[in-house]
Amino acid sequence: MPVLVAPEGVFAQSADILAYADRHTAPGARLYPEEPGLRAEVVALERDFDADLGPEGRRWMYFHILPRRDLGRAYNCTGVPAWERRAFPLMLGAMSGYVRHLFAIGPETGVQAGAAVQRTFDAVADRLQDGRRYLCGDAFTAADLAFAALAAPALVPPQYGVALPAPDELPPEMAAGVRAFRAHPAGAFACRLFREER
Repeated sequence: MPVLVAPEGVFAQSADILAYADRHTAPGARLYPEEPGLRAEVVALERDFDADLGPEGRRWMYFHILPRRDLGRAYNCTGVPAWERRAFPLMLGAMSGYVRHLFAIGPETGVQAGAAVQRTFDAVADRLQDGRRYLCGDAFTAADLAFAALAAPALVPPQYGVALPAPDELPPEMAAGVRAFRAHPAGAFACRLFREER
């Protein structure tokens, strides 16, 4: 969970952290537009992505990746202290059980969560059909950032910021899903944002 401790308070949600950072950013570089209607559109999209794409994308990814403990050991310890790297293999079983419980992962999760991600991707693709470069207005906004960041579990983009497995390293069904999501117009849009805006 991200947490930002600032003089004005403690911000424990990504959207709250982003809004705080945006208030402390020069006007020309802000991610929330000044125009009220456009700002409301950005905030609404950001909330929708947080409520649906975020949890469902994580559920889809965990469904496929949890059985592959070798990937967990290889990719989950980047930048952590040595003691944490040593403890990780010992804690992996308990953590996997907790994640399964937390995200209500069962036999149908892969199909259900994948369909939810697909619905969001389809809605974003519909929005982009007119040739626009960004989801709202003519500039990169918090809506674009939220979509790309929350689509990452389905796309495993190479530009994510930490090393992620390549599709060939993933379980075959997940690898096929990642390739399909990357080829989807909304997935291609998110991948472009990772390349150009990260």
